[in-house]
Amino acid sequence: MAPVVPYPPPPDIDKYLPSPQHTGKFFLTLTYATSLDSHLSIPLTQFPLSGPETKSLTHHLRTFHDAILVGVGTAVVDDPGLNSRLPGTPLTRQPRPVILDPAFRWGVTRESRVVQTAKRGEGLAPYVFVRSEVEIDGDERRGILEEVGGKVVVIETLGKRRWSWDVLSEKMRAFGLNSVMVEGGGGVINDLLAEGNLPHVDSVIVTVAPTYLGQGGVNVSPSAVLSTADGKRTSAVKFRDVEWRILGRDAVMFAQPDL
Repeated sequence: MAPVVPYPPPPDIDKYLPSPQHTGKFFLTLTYATSLDSHLSIPLTQFPLSGPETKSLTHHLRTFHDAILVGVGTAVVDDPGLNSRLPGTPLTRQPRPVILDPAFRWGVTRESRVVQTAKRGEGLAPYVFVRSEVEIDGDERRGILEEVGGKVVVIETLGKRRWSWDVLSEKMRAFGLNSVMVEGGGGVINDLLAEGNLPHVDSVIVTVAPTYLGQGGVNVSPSAVLSTADGKRTSAVKFRDVEWRILGRDAVMFAQPDL
């Protein structure tokens, strides 16, 4: 795809990003674009929400992270490149794509954008995380990934429980990935915003587009939380150190979870 037109990123956002020397706690940035009715997209449809300024910001943010993570639904529907398309971005600043695909249902081919991107040297090849009961020996898709430096990563699982973010972050760190930018899709985002998983999130960057997508969209709405004091509904997620920036037509929230 064509390079992204670069726009200057907003100033003073370093505290929401992993530093270049970040070697301590695994750093997780949750970022996505949403409509005014909290929808990421229309099901099974590509519907860009970000304007050119916030699109440029997203590609700028990617260069600060070791990895970029999406769920298999995003890989299937969007066929993303999962790289930074800012002109002049060296391969050393490109994030490693990580795709959560428990059942290995992503039909990756040599023509998939992320594979072509890696083949051209414009990004890194993806690591696909699958459950341990998935049979990968002799699977052509595994060979396609390995041809460009990617791999299928088997994660031990017990029963049908979802992977914990502890396990996922440990697995990424084992590959030298100390920071990750999580971009979607809806299931992954809502899972991270759940009460028990929120401590894994260091930073949240949300682009709000001035549009409604209407009913039936892919929605970001974490599970309800009840107050321990009176059992009534309370805020599911609250934030601190909140800053809002206007970039073109969009508003962008930079924040950290208030745990």
